Amino acid sequence: MTSEPEELRELYANRFHNEEAQRLDVWEVLCSRFFQKWVPDDAIVLDIAAGHCEFVNNIKAKRRIAVDLNPDVIHKAGPGVEAIVTRSDELVGIDDGSIDRVFISNFFEHVPREVIASTLLAVRRVLKADGKLLVLQPNVRYCAKDYWMFFDHITPVDDRALVEAFAAAGFDVELNIPRFLPYTTKSRLPSGPGLVKLYLKVPLAWRVLGAQAFMVGRPAAGR
Repeated sequence: MTSEPEELRELYANRFHNEEAQRLDVWEVLCSRFFQKWVPDDAIVLDIAAGHCEFVNNIKAKRRIAVDLNPDVIHKAGPGVEAIVTRSDELVGIDDGSIDRVFISNFFEHVPREVIASTLLAVRRVLKADGKLLVLQPNVRYCAKDYWMFFDHITPVDDRALVEAFAAAGFDVELNIPRFLPYTTKSRLPSGPGLVKLYLKVPLAWRVLGAQAFMVGRPAAGR
């Protein structure tokens, strides 16, 4: 019987086979044209469940840290990116109140509700008082038909549930875009960098094609 990290390695190696170049092109545009506005150049950034490290490898920051339970994160992390193999709700090696920005993408659907809650509490622990949590998450409200197309999706999550989860963990919601990106790279998201740039410039298109929510939270004052 294989261990959990080894199972993750095999699952994602099969899922993203022959897609890596396309995903890298898309994430370079997403980071430079959208996510970078939320990340100051002097920030310390933590990418939780970093996977192939598309976000953390492309974002500009003073210090970049990638964590994942899959040991492949060590090999996927680019130059200058620190990689740590740890659970999302433990964040071993990350000091309290040391992080300016936390990014979590396409993760909560893979874990039980109690792990979502404990992960948000762990994020609350490591974030600075003026830090921000950035979450990109498939929104089951708008992709219910295809939400279960992946074998490892176990928890349905929508933006309304995330608002409640944020509040329970001590976060205020600063921004909630219920429909931002399409569901997967296999959906109707334009795959060329030029078309992705155009998509980001046309929020009206998000209302038609968007099936992932983007949410920004900040630690609630006094909690």
